Amino acid sequence: MLGGYTLLLIPGFPFIAFVLIAALLLRRGERVAPFVLIAALLGSLSLSIFSLALTEGQKSFSTALTWLQVGSVTLEVGVLIDGLSCIMMIVVCTVSLLVQIYSIGYMKGETGYGRYFAYMSLFSGAMLGLVIADNIAQTYIFWELVGICSYLLIGFWYRRPSAAAAAKKAFVVTRFGDLGFLTAILILSFQHHGLLGPHSVFGFRQLEHLVSSGAIATGAATVIALLLFSGAVGKSAQFPLHIWLPDAMEGPTPVSALIHAATMVAAGVYLVARTYFIFAAAPAALFVVAIIGMTTLFLAATMGVAENDIKRVLAYSTISQLGYMMLALGVGGYAAGVFHLTTHAFFKALLFLTAGSVIHAVHTNDMWQMGGLIRRMPITALTCLVGALALAGIFPLSGFWSKDAVLSAIWSSHLPGHQVMFVFALIGVALTAFYMFRLWFVTFAGRPRTEAAAHAHESPLVMTAPLLLLALLAAVAGGLEFRVPLTAGGIAEVVHSGTGPETASALVIAASFLLAMAGIGVAWAAYREQHISPGAFNARFPGVYHLLKNAWYLNRAWELFASRVVIAGSRLAAWFDRHIVNGMVDGVAWLAGWTANRLRTAQTGQMQFYALVFICAIIAGLIVVFGRDQTLLALVMRRP
Repeated sequence: MLGGYTLLLIPGFPFIAFVLIAALLLRRGERVAPFVLIAALLGSLSLSIFSLALTEGQKSFSTALTWLQVGSVTLEVGVLIDGLSCIMMIVVCTVSLLVQIYSIGYMKGETGYGRYFAYMSLFSGAMLGLVIADNIAQTYIFWELVGICSYLLIGFWYRRPSAAAAAKKAFVVTRFGDLGFLTAILILSFQHHGLLGPHSVFGFRQLEHLVSSGAIATGAATVIALLLFSGAVGKSAQFPLHIWLPDAMEGPTPVSALIHAATMVAAGVYLVARTYFIFAAAPAALFVVAIIGMTTLFLAATMGVAENDIKRVLAYSTISQLGYMMLALGVGGYAAGVFHLTTHAFFKALLFLTAGSVIHAVHTNDMWQMGGLIRRMPITALTCLVGALALAGIFPLSGFWSKDAVLSAIWSSHLPGHQVMFVFALIGVALTAFYMFRLWFVTFAGRPRTEAAAHAHESPLVMTAPLLLLALLAAVAGGLEFRVPLTAGGIAEVVHSGTGPETASALVIAASFLLAMAGIGVAWAAYREQHISPGAFNARFPGVYHLLKNAWYLNRAWELFASRVVIAGSRLAAWFDRHIVNGMVDGVAWLAGWTANRLRTAQTGQMQFYALVFICAIIAGLIVVFGRDQTLLALVMRRP
């Protein structure tokens, strides 16, 4: 049997691929780059499946070795293998593998072809390193590496001003959340320094022991949980830090698929799931998680209704679905949230890659410059339909099982206000079905609206084969959830959670299914049969249309905040730095110079003068010493 340290090769294989591809680029061998990465991901996937077998019959196991010791604080590098990490590793490896195969066709002929696969190797390795980490410090290191890789890939076409700006925006906005994550680590380090003896103060098992034993008070757990959640808000694009994700569509479409399905945005949900023992000890923090999730899912769903860029519709869909996952975790539906994260990875990767296939054919992102593509791109159209049905939660596809698991968790929750959350979640179901089938009907149904759409053709096999495999996974991944239909027993057992939702009631199933079908029906009536005029609605309610079209003006609000608060505060800080901090430093230097200039006049070069000063100093010293004792002074001064 392979040793525990061998499992470090799960992230290690992509990192090795990164080094090899970099070496190939130096020798102009970039054509081989994708195959190096594909071989590495196959190795990682094999080890991930093997690690899942290791967890059978035991909750988890971990191995670690000392990396760095500063005083009594030990930092370790190790692996934590349990159901949660195994599911995530398999999802990341599978989606990443299919995306890389697809990229061979999509990126063919692009400048920087080899560089693209080098970045993707680093990205996949960073996400796998984050998933497998057995302590929070190691998680944070890979967390930041994921952020760097997303910056490089979003700005892959860095000569485009929009791509460069989108990469900077993603990097800067997520820093707001990452600051909270780092602060949580520092609080854990300072507050519980030395409690664990020689062990790492950051290990997940040790932290869980501290929480369960009551060593971390409820108030401290709440603060730490909220700070950790702020990191998740940034990475998983939750309100109000969601604004970077739609702009991230400036990167290549396979990058968008990987970011939205299995890496960047999944990292935030995974962090909350991995540290859920802290959140479980802090009910107030869980309530905040639920409120943010509810707000995010609703706002993002409304934004997707008025968007015409095919990739941005899917981006808003991702934000909304991440809101569902956070809401599930917030109401105590741990297994439901993890399950929806898993199924979402497959059908969202599928949807992005079908969008990429369309863009590859018609060279535009605007849905209104497409149309009629089902006759010219039947594989892309039908696989996109599978993804849309899964996302809408239509039986029997995977989204149906995971969506109803989330809704059941909300329905059966005892969290204050869970009824309101359930209503917003149902509204999100209807909106999701509407905007996804608006996308499908406008893109694939009807007649071509442009010359490019009229002459479009199906993508090559290297691109359509991953679409077919992802469509299959999107269809059957619901089998992860249940032994008995509509229970979370299956995946709850895998992730060793007792917090999975109970069997969904007929009311929840009926309500969600009818609302999804209603959303599809309205989209069909408006964008396929033209029984409903969207233009007439927009003309009658222009305020609503402009509000949704401008994404609730939240981008504008952030721009105002940046210009009025951040930049103004930066100017104040710069003035303070120049005049106060630098002034103090310059003042010390001036004082030293002034003193030196005064003292140097005492240097005459005459030995007689130096001897006189020396004798005077001795006499002065004697006076000071003997002056403290009057008796001794009188004895010295007494005449013979």
